[in-house]
Amino acid sequence: MTGVQTTAAAVISGMAGGDSSAGANWYALYTCPRHEKRVAEQIRQRRVSCFLPVYRSVRRWKDRRKELELALFPGYVFVRIAPQDRLRVLQLAGAVRFVSCNGRPVPLPEGEVESLMNGLLGGSRVEPHPYLKTGRRVRVRYGPFSKAQGILVRRKDRFRIVLSLDLIMRSVSVEVDESDVEPC
Repeated sequence: MTGVQTTAAAVISGMAGGDSSAGANWYALYTCPRHEKRVAEQIRQRRVSCFLPVYRSVRRWKDRRKELELALFPGYVFVRIAPQDRLRVLQLAGAVRFVSCNGRPVPLPEGEVESLMNGLLGGSRVEPHPYLKTGRRVRVRYGPFSKAQGILVRRKDRFRIVLSLDLIMRSVSVEVDESDVEPC
């Protein structure tokens, strides 16, 4: 493999609207390596809400090029369930465990997954980015990622904001206009 080029396409898959029970939160489900799509499909078949953010990447070999759809957060699928329903998901082939603290699944902060979904549905250009803990924190004022907070970075002549999901220690970078962000 000689290089990877990320395209502007960001695709959302694995959405199902069946779980509207009281107390349902978004949880990060850890999967076996490269089983994210298979697990998301099984979750969808059980009529449980899930979210698998993906992006398109062009891979080049010596003799060919191929566009692949890859998980934005490798090894994770986001699931919206009530805590007592977690066995419905953990029994699936390829599901390993929920991201937990002291043996209890930890829900993702309110609005974090929705913000990511809205941005991807709005056609924003996203790609994986190394997780960053320190740096200048900013808040997006306008656009599909409005109210999202992240770290501002500069890439060539464009500005990008790195949005981090602290619970799973993963990040994505999104192209933004400098005038659309403000310091936190």
